[in-house]
Amino acid sequence: MSLLETEVPITDVITTGPEKAKALENDVRAKILDMLADEEMTIEAINTELERRGEEKAKTTVRHHVNVLKDAGMVQLSRLEEAGGGTQKFYKSNTRVFSYELPESAETTLNDAGGTARKGMTELIEQLYADHGEEIEAAASEMKPCEYCETQHYEEFIVRELVNRALTELSEDGDLDALLSSSI
Repeated sequence: MSLLETEVPITDVITTGPEKAKALENDVRAKILDMLADEEMTIEAINTELERRGEEKAKTTVRHHVNVLKDAGMVQLSRLEEAGGGTQKFYKSNTRVFSYELPESAETTLNDAGGTARKGMTELIEQLYADHGEEIEAAASEMKPCEYCETQHYEEFIVRELVNRALTELSEDGDLDALLSSSI
């Protein structure tokens, strides 16, 4: 006899590669990404900012975290500068992590907006496949299985990546802010 039985719908999908997922296993790395998304920083500056945020870490530990993020392709060396007979390295993030939770009331408040988004996404995906279906399928055929997944959703992953990249470009170019502020 079952004590509990309930439907558990998928309500969130995270698209990332295994290396990025492993890199984000540590919350300090998410903080570092947040800092480096807005400005380039040295290991020393990252360490100082982490301390300000309540994270006391040795510089070697901070360097390790930055290297993990760099190896995952989420942080890049952005500048080298001569300083005191040595070379100072500056790092910058090419990845932004939004780590928020919607308030409970958002489920009801955003219900109509969700319907509008779904309708718009349906139209977008239909148009995307009409214009670029062969390219999406060709890219999907070259993908390797995820080490964590038994079933593969290559085409879905590609579509999500295309939408995510388009939103990221709009955001980073300032166009998304302009669209949002002009709608208010």
